[in-house]
Amino acid sequence: MLALAAAGFGLVCYVYVTLPDVRSLATVNPKTTAFMDLRDREDYAEGRKPRRAHRWIPYSRISQNLKRAVLVAEDSAFWEHEGVDVAEIRKSIQDSLARGEAPRGASTITQQLAKNLYLSPSRDPFRKLRELIIARRLETALSKRRILEIYLNVIEWGDQIWGAEAAAQTYFGVSAASLSRSQAALLAGAIINPRVLTPARPTRRLLRRQRIILGRMGSVEPPPPVAATTPSPGAPPDEEAAPSTRFPMTLDQEEAQEGEEAGADTPESALPSDERPPA
Repeated sequence: MLALAAAGFGLVCYVYVTLPDVRSLATVNPKTTAFMDLRDREDYAEGRKPRRAHRWIPYSRISQNLKRAVLVAEDSAFWEHEGVDVAEIRKSIQDSLARGEAPRGASTITQQLAKNLYLSPSRDPFRKLRELIIARRLETALSKRRILEIYLNVIEWGDQIWGAEAAAQTYFGVSAASLSRSQAALLAGAIINPRVLTPARPTRRLLRRQRIILGRMGSVEPPPPVAATTPSPGAPPDEEAAPSTRFPMTLDQEEAQEGEEAGADTPESALPSDERPPA
C-alpha cells in the first residue's frame, strides 16, 4: 500500500512538472491550440487540406450578448470558482449516482480552455488530472477577463471554425461585436457539440437550448472590458467579482427535463428572418 501511494505521488509530481507554463498567455495570444492541430491532422488523414477560419479579436470587440450566453451555457459560476467548480463536480457525481450513470459534465470554462489549448478530447484519467492542474495555473496567472477572452477566441464552433469572430461571420454574416441576443444564444447552445449542433441548420435540440439560454442571460454578468486597476508586474489584474449565479438546474438538466431531442433538423424557416444564416 505504501509503495502504491508513493507511486501515485510520484506520478502526480511528474504530471505537475511537465505541464506547460501558462504565464506568457497574460500578454501573448496563442496562434494555435492542441484542438486546432488535431483537426488539421484529421483533415490531412482524410486527404483534405486544412482551411482554418480564425481571426483573433480583443475582448472589447466581442458582444456582451455572447459573453452572457456563453457563461449561462458553460459556466454560470465563473466568478465563484478558481478554475475547478468543486460544488458542481460534487453535485454532478451525486446526480449521476442517483441515475446509475457515470459522472459527466461540470467542466468550467477554465478547464475547457486548458483542454483546448494543451490537451485532447480523450477521457483518459491522466489527461483529466493534467486539465485540472492547468486550470488552476490559468486562474493563478490570468484574470477572469483574459481567460474568457482567450476562450472565446479559440473554441471550436464547427468544422475548422474557431473563435467568436469566425463563427459570427460564418453563420450570420456579422462581426462578433454585433451579435444579437438570439444569435449569441444559438452559438452558445452549440458549444456542447459544435460538430453536430450547427447554427447553420439548427436542430430542435439546439433551438431548445437557445430558448433556455435566452431566459437566463439576464442573470449573469461578464467581466468588464477594462481592468479597474493596474496590476503589478506578473500578477493578474484585480477584478470586482460579479455575483455568482447558480441555477436550480444546469442547462443540460433543464434541457433533458423538457424531453429528448425528437425528429430531424428544424428548418431555417423556423427562425426569425434576421436570425437565419446568410445564403
